[in-house]
Amino acid sequence: MTATTATASLGRSPARDADVNRVPEPTIGFWIIKLTAVTMGETAADFLAVNLGLGLTATSLLMALVLIAAMVWQFRQKRYVPATYWGAVVLISVVGTLITDNLTDNLGVPLLTSTIGFTLALGATFTAWYVSERTLSIHEVFTGRREVFYWLAILFTFALGTAVGDLISEDFGIGFGGTGILFGLIIASLALGYFVLGLDELWAFWLCYIFTRPLGASFGDLLAQPHDYGGLGLGTVTTSAGFLAVIAGTVALMSAQRAIANKM
Repeated sequence: MTATTATASLGRSPARDADVNRVPEPTIGFWIIKLTAVTMGETAADFLAVNLGLGLTATSLLMALVLIAAMVWQFRQKRYVPATYWGAVVLISVVGTLITDNLTDNLGVPLLTSTIGFTLALGATFTAWYVSERTLSIHEVFTGRREVFYWLAILFTFALGTAVGDLISEDFGIGFGGTGILFGLIIASLALGYFVLGLDELWAFWLCYIFTRPLGASFGDLLAQPHDYGGLGLGTVTTSAGFLAVIAGTVALMSAQRAIANKM
């Protein structure tokens, strides 16, 4: 799932793709930020709703408004800008978490039902995307319509990943650590399938995108939750701040590398 392989298969150079594609290629840096973003999404949602006392409903409304503003800014770029793109990913991670939490805690929807529902919603998004554009490639997000499909799919992967992770860790009683190990092994098997066994790039990317959500959420809960709940007790503030620092540092490095590349 490297940028060079993908662009070569499409008959274009990486430099040209970087100029026209509105979303990043799935490099190592991409997956580092993705994993830390979903981890922070879990702990940040808990921090706002519980630690600051905003409550689930008020937090959801606030973050939805912030996300809308971020998405408007993202769509205005019409190209990939690391800080803008990853800011939107962090926010959509928080909102995706809150959507599932609202269904579970406020509306009493079982996690299994949420899992099935978001799976169907994601499948419908991919179907509409393909019917409309005849492609699901993340290397060809050149138009506003394709970007709408892309971000809608991203939102459903976060909500689905939250539901799956909570279902495994809570309803199945595996716990944070066990859930993290389980999904870590699933992602490792997908990577093996892609790099060694020829698993289709599209399947590999989106499955890994879904499963990094419960992996990151389980890791975040393991670090942040109190000892009585099976966590290490670091708290949501320390955990969120630590992962935010990793995200900011990686995005700054990406932005610097992109600026240097554009000058060459």
